[in-house]
Amino acid sequence: MNSFNATAPVYGLFVKPQGFYINGFVNMPYIRYYFIFLSLVYVISVLGNSFIIFIISMERSLHIPKYVALFNLAVVDTCTSTAVIPKMIEIFLFDSRFITYEACLANMFFVHFCTTMQSLTLVILAYDRFVAICFPLNYHINITNNRMIVIITTVWSVAVTIILITVVLITRLSFCKSTVIESYFCDHGPVYNLACNDKYPNLVMAFFNITTVLLVPLVLIILSYICILFALLKIASLEGRWKAFNTCTSHLMLVAVFYLPILGIYFATITSTINPNIRILSTSLSRSIPSLMNPIIHAFKTEEIKESCKKIFKRNRI
Repeated sequence: MNSFNATAPVYGLFVKPQGFYINGFVNMPYIRYYFIFLSLVYVISVLGNSFIIFIISMERSLHIPKYVALFNLAVVDTCTSTAVIPKMIEIFLFDSRFITYEACLANMFFVHFCTTMQSLTLVILAYDRFVAICFPLNYHINITNNRMIVIITTVWSVAVTIILITVVLITRLSFCKSTVIESYFCDHGPVYNLACNDKYPNLVMAFFNITTVLLVPLVLIILSYICILFALLKIASLEGRWKAFNTCTSHLMLVAVFYLPILGIYFATITSTINPNIRILSTSLSRSIPSLMNPIIHAFKTEEIKESCKKIFKRNRI
C-alpha cells in the first residue's frame, strides 16, 4: 500500500501527480465473480442498445420525435456501458489499478457526461409524453423531428459544458498527499477530496451537478406526470385513460431504474454510515444496470418496436 501514497507531502508547492490508484473493492470476497457478471452486463447492454439503434434506423415508421429521443438514449446507454465497465474490469480483474493523471481526467469526463446525458434524455422523453397527452391536438406542431434534434443537440452541448468545467476545475488542485481514489473509477468527489489546496470551487460544482443533473430533471419529470395524471382524469372512458397511460409505462420504468438506485444511495449515505465497499458496489451497479435494462424495457414494453421487429423479420424472410 506504500506505493499508493507515491506523492509525498510538499506543502506550499503545486503538485500534479503522475497518476492515481483506484482502490475500490479492496478485500471484498468473490469480487472476481462480480466482474464476470459485469462482463455479461456489458455484452448484453451493447448488443441490446445496438439492436434498438438498428430497429429505429431501419424502420421508417419509427422516424418520429419519440423514437429520435429513444435512439439518442440507446446511443448514450452504449457510451455509458463502454465508459464504465471495460475500464473497471481492466482495473480490478487484471489488478491494473494505476491510471495516469490525463487518463483519469478523461475517465472522469466520459463517465459523468454519459450519466448526465442519461438523466437529461429521460427529461426529453417526459416532455414528449407531456405534450402528447396534455396537448394531443398540437403535438405534431410542437414536437417535430427537427425540433427534437435541436433539443437533443442543445442538451448534448449543455452536458459537455457542465462536465468539462467540472473536470477542468480539477486541474487547479494540488495533490501533495495521497493519490488513492476510494472508488471504482476516477470519480469527481473522491478525487477532489484528495487535494490539499482550496477545494471550494470543486465542492460548489459538485452540488451544482447534483442539482442540475439529478434533482432538477427528476422534479421536472414528476411535474410532467402530475400534469399527465390530471389530463388522464379528463378522459371519459376507462379504456381511453389506460390506452393513454400505457404509452407512458416504458418511460416510467426507465425513470425508476435510473433514479431510484442513485437516490437510494445518496439517502443512505446522508442518513447512515455505509461500508465503503457496499457503497462502491451499489454505485457501480446503479451506473451499469440502467444501460442493460433500457433496451429490454423498450423491446418488451413498446408495441411499435415489437411490431417493427416483426416487419423487418418478415421482409428478411421474403
